[in-house]
Amino acid sequence: METLESKADRDLIARRISSLTPADQRQWGRMSVEQMVCHLCDAYRTALGEKAVSSATGFFQRTFMKWFALRVPLKWPKGIKTRPEVEQGVGGTPPAEFERDRAMLVVVLDRFCELSTKFAPTHPIFGPMSREDWLRWGYLHADHHLRQFGR
Repeated sequence: METLESKADRDLIARRISSLTPADQRQWGRMSVEQMVCHLCDAYRTALGEKAVSSATGFFQRTFMKWFALRVPLKWPKGIKTRPEVEQGVGGTPPAEFERDRAMLVVVLDRFCELSTKFAPTHPIFGPMSREDWLRWGYLHADHHLRQFGR
């Protein structure tokens, strides 16, 4: 099972991020590649407790949905709504300069993966998260959006 706990999986995600270009076109959804880079950075910063995001969790989200999303080896579905604070065009960080934004994402990804990282205690949708959960989520969330751009 892929996770950012694995150096090989971390390196793969970092290489896929580094391969992004401003010319990449989405295969689904509404975000541009520039917006997606900022969205991933915002999401990792949320997990690090650096960006406040409103909660939208309930029993179903904290139990079945979380277990399914993190443990079932299927690609995440397209079109799942995100929280407004990390949604591009709403409350997410707007793109500035692609190369700088992409470099910042790699820096935040590295901090997210550090052994000493203290994660936020809860995910806005999945509720309480262990370190193992956050590292699995971090891989899956990046993979989902990188696939969105053919990466």
